[in-house]
Amino acid sequence: MADGIGFFDIFFSIFWIFLMVAWIWVMVGIVSDVFRSDDLSGFAKAMWILFVIVIPWLGILSYLLIRGGKMHERRQAAMSEFENAQREYVRSVAHVSAADEIEKLVALKEKGAITDEEFSAQKSKVLGSP
Repeated sequence: MADGIGFFDIFFSIFWIFLMVAWIWVMVGIVSDVFRSDDLSGFAKAMWILFVIVIPWLGILSYLLIRGGKMHERRQAAMSEFENAQREYVRSVAHVSAADEIEKLVALKEKGAITDEEFSAQKSKVLGSP
């Protein structure tokens, strides 16, 4: 019988590390949600944070049961706002209109880089018609 580290010990250590990382992730998510909540007063935020820190398991489970739906709604709203901001940024940077694309196609056609059929196909694609 060897006095080394066995497979079970390694597996058990990895399992506990995974649980610690998951626990920290949940704690950070809840604390950030508490501070993001517009519907909580400063006192209520302080009480939730205190509850989560002093009695962690009960505090986290209570928060998820009581405010989990609103937490999800806030996260969805933030993701939607981020997507809209990203779309607007891409539109502002790209700023390519259909007229600009058609001008480029005409120039390619005049140079002989594309045929009349390719020009028609690309033009209909730019204009959004089949």
